[in-house]
Amino acid sequence: MVTDFKIRIENIVASASLNVVIPLEKIVSKLEGMEYEPEQFPGLVYRMDKPKAAALIFGSGKIVCTGARSITDVKIVFKKVVKIVEAVRVKVPKVYKMQVENIVASAKLDGKLNLDKIAFDLENSEYEPEQFPGLVYRMESPKVAFLLFGSGKVVCTGGRSVNDVRIAVDKLNKRLRQLKGALIKE
Repeated sequence: MVTDFKIRIENIVASASLNVVIPLEKIVSKLEGMEYEPEQFPGLVYRMDKPKAAALIFGSGKIVCTGARSITDVKIVFKKVVKIVEAVRVKVPKVYKMQVENIVASAKLDGKLNLDKIAFDLENSEYEPEQFPGLVYRMESPKVAFLLFGSGKVVCTGGRSVNDVRIAVDKLNKRLRQLKGALIKE
C-alpha cells in the first residue's frame, strides 16, 4: 500500500537520440530563446516557456531535456525539438527512444524529523550538521538518494520513474516509523 503523500516533481532530466546529424548553426537562426556558443558548450540551449523547460541539442543528434515537471512535458519538449530539426530539412526517424535519466521530487512527511536519532539508527545515512543541515540517506531499491530535513521535508533524487519516487517515499516513511523517536508527530 502506497501512502498518499503530496509528492511534487521538481525536475525531470531525460534524453533521446534522433540518430541524425543536426546542423546547429542553421537551427540557432530559426528561433528566439536559443543560445549557441560552441567555444563554451558544444550544444545549443533552447529554453521554452510552454512547457517551462530547456532542451540541450547536440550536433550528434542527442537531445537532453531538463527542467520538465512531468513525463508529458518531456514528450512535448522532444516533439518541439523534432519539429525545429525538420524545419531545417533534416529527416528525423518517426520513432526514437526516450530515456528518463533522473527525477528530483520533494515531499512533506507528516511530522518533524529527529535527524540525530535517524543518523544513529538508519544504515546508509550521513549527517554532518556543521556542514549541511540535511541528512543524506541512500536507498538500494529503488536506487535513490534522499535529503531529509528536520522540518519533515524530504527531497528524493535518482528515480527513473514517478512510480520509483512514490515507492521510495513510502518505504522511507515506513522505515522512519519503525525507528522509535525518528518521526515526531505534529
